[in-house]
Amino acid sequence: MKKLTPAELDNFFMALCHDFDLRIPVISPDGGRALGRPGEGKIALAGALLLAKPTAVFFPQDGEVFSSAAENPGIATTAAKQLMVVGFTPRDLLCLDFIDRFFADGLTDDLYFRRRDGAIIAAVSGIVGVDGGFVPVSGGECDLEFVFNGTDWIVVPYSAAGRSITALMPCDAPVDALADVAKRSAEYIDKNVAIIQKASELLLADKVTDDFWEEVAASCILCTGCNLVCPTCTCFGVKDWRYPDRVERSRMWDSCQLDGFMREAGGHNPLGTEALRTRRRIHHKLAADKTKWGEISCFLCGRCDAVCPTGIGIVAVAKMMVERFS
Repeated sequence: MKKLTPAELDNFFMALCHDFDLRIPVISPDGGRALGRPGEGKIALAGALLLAKPTAVFFPQDGEVFSSAAENPGIATTAAKQLMVVGFTPRDLLCLDFIDRFFADGLTDDLYFRRRDGAIIAAVSGIVGVDGGFVPVSGGECDLEFVFNGTDWIVVPYSAAGRSITALMPCDAPVDALADVAKRSAEYIDKNVAIIQKASELLLADKVTDDFWEEVAASCILCTGCNLVCPTCTCFGVKDWRYPDRVERSRMWDSCQLDGFMREAGGHNPLGTEALRTRRRIHHKLAADKTKWGEISCFLCGRCDAVCPTGIGIVAVAKMMVERFS
């Protein structure tokens, strides 16, 4: 383990920019936090929830597939420098593991893995939440982890790539530097885990009635914020953009909350009502993915509940189901 003081943190990350395409939480113009590059804002490893989903680094909202000019297609390429992403929470790491498996299922998605393969992932945990809130340590599933113990940043490597980065740090951390953080992590309980699991059981047992979804759907204003921030949402559409000198094909995120999401060419829409689309959004995460992948694909990152203007994020809806149908 290595140690960095808060005063040393910025200089360390700025030095990494020479060798890596570094993405890290910075203060955005609106005062929130977003993944950016050093220099685009003040580095902020701790603070309010990082609302923009970190998995967008590998699956961007608008990603080029190829560009063609004069019958000469050019395939989208990756950056010259190795990508390093700092800022995943332990919950985000679970989300990343899920979409890694999703994009590798069947025909491997080369666009995704062109960015994902070789990328260095650094988690952030400890006393890093809003107003000093606690985030339990991941203990792995990444290359290295920055853990704030209230005084210093303790950097723990988990892979050869992580160890090569920590080798650049001159100061070793005391053996007991993470004793209190480790104890708090072991005792940490997220009460929403039981709620999500119970809601999943109710959906799989088909105990949630149609009128419930109509009630929830009545609050939806189709802002699609839930899909835009969810790290495990993977739906997209493909668009061709024609310019005087070229044609560009790109894929863009789609939202299961929109009327055209499943509308067929003949006009039929199997999700033709907002109630059906709302049911699909929740059922997909808590039941369908449980059946297909063996686990619920909501990992309680908290983003959809934080951004939904009408209070129907996935945890909020799960609580309603548990209260009404248990």
